[in-house]
Amino acid sequence: MSLDSFREETRGWLEENCPESMRTPMVADEAPNPGRRAHSKNPDTKVWMERMAERGWTVPHWPAEYGGGGLSLPEVGVLNEEMRRIKARIPLHGGMGTSMIGPALLEYGTEEQKKEHLSRICKGEIWWCQGYSEPNSGSDLASLQTKAVADGDEYIINGQKIWTSGADHADWIFCLVRTDFNAAKHDGITFVLFDMDQPGVEVKPILLISGLSPFCETFFTDAHALRSNVIGEVNKGWTVAKRLLQYERTSIGGGMGGAGGGGVGRTLGHQALESVGTANGKVADLILRDEISTHIMNDRSFGLTVRRNGEESQSTKAPTFSSSMFKLYGTEQNKNRYELLLKMLGSQMLGWEGDEFSARDRGETRAWLRSKANSIEGGTSEVQYNIIAKRVLGLPD
Repeated sequence: MSLDSFREETRGWLEENCPESMRTPMVADEAPNPGRRAHSKNPDTKVWMERMAERGWTVPHWPAEYGGGGLSLPEVGVLNEEMRRIKARIPLHGGMGTSMIGPALLEYGTEEQKKEHLSRICKGEIWWCQGYSEPNSGSDLASLQTKAVADGDEYIINGQKIWTSGADHADWIFCLVRTDFNAAKHDGITFVLFDMDQPGVEVKPILLISGLSPFCETFFTDAHALRSNVIGEVNKGWTVAKRLLQYERTSIGGGMGGAGGGGVGRTLGHQALESVGTANGKVADLILRDEISTHIMNDRSFGLTVRRNGEESQSTKAPTFSSSMFKLYGTEQNKNRYELLLKMLGSQMLGWEGDEFSARDRGETRAWLRSKANSIEGGTSEVQYNIIAKRVLGLPD
């Protein structure tokens, strides 16, 4: 099928199948809980999710045999363009499943593991969290101490993880555990999947400055994991862990740049026109106008760079160390966007509660505070600089 024919077919299908309520920005109380706890105040959320999953378009670039759409990269681009044209929402279904553990399974998983987990991710039946960081093992992740002891067909796991995003909603976790304490630091680590819904798992959300609690402390006390759910080789999990971080950083960086705006449905340009007024049809504040123009051009250039990298790497199985550059730059772009919003909105960007602040204003305030974590999560900016220096530029220690 030609790309033009694919576009025509895709446009027709979206017009016929995307509910009208899924063509508007999502409001806070509409956001569905993910995974097996899934529910939403808007019944169309489930309808749209099921229709897209049946088509394979929740993860359109994954192989069809695992629940994806089997689309080429140009076809995925057309699908995204047609969804943007009608302002269709991207179904909230997979989270880390689609951006992190799914790609890792495609590369390192056995055929049985792929069949067990990937289609459930595509259908939104399972929500994942990441068991990497520990209280004393953050940037030095390889020093982790969570212990897994073999017991027949299982591992018995004891230890603690921290900053476990979405652990309070997650169905399963992909987790790094130490299976050999006598090996070198980067050896003796195993990458394993297990169910969060068991007596040996306790989750405590961490309240952030934004007023939200997306991160959690997670405690394991004799938790059970099947040995058949080890991804890659026992004691060689660091290889899988590093690759997954590349997927994560590419996802974080690509998700923060290239949109020319973001937030709650408003571009920076439109927001500036509303907030600071106009002069001859342009943003009245010349300095702010220049800063916004620069940001939008950088955002667009970054988005095209991410896209070009994706097209150039079609023949490879995973992103390269360039993922660190995307993560670093995407982080700074997102943080800069909210600093520009702060300049525009002034005290309205500092609203926390009360009728004088709209729900949109309060959302922007919390998003601005939340953006401060961008340079920490997924590997700090300092870590990314080190990776770029050593692995990309080849600089000496």
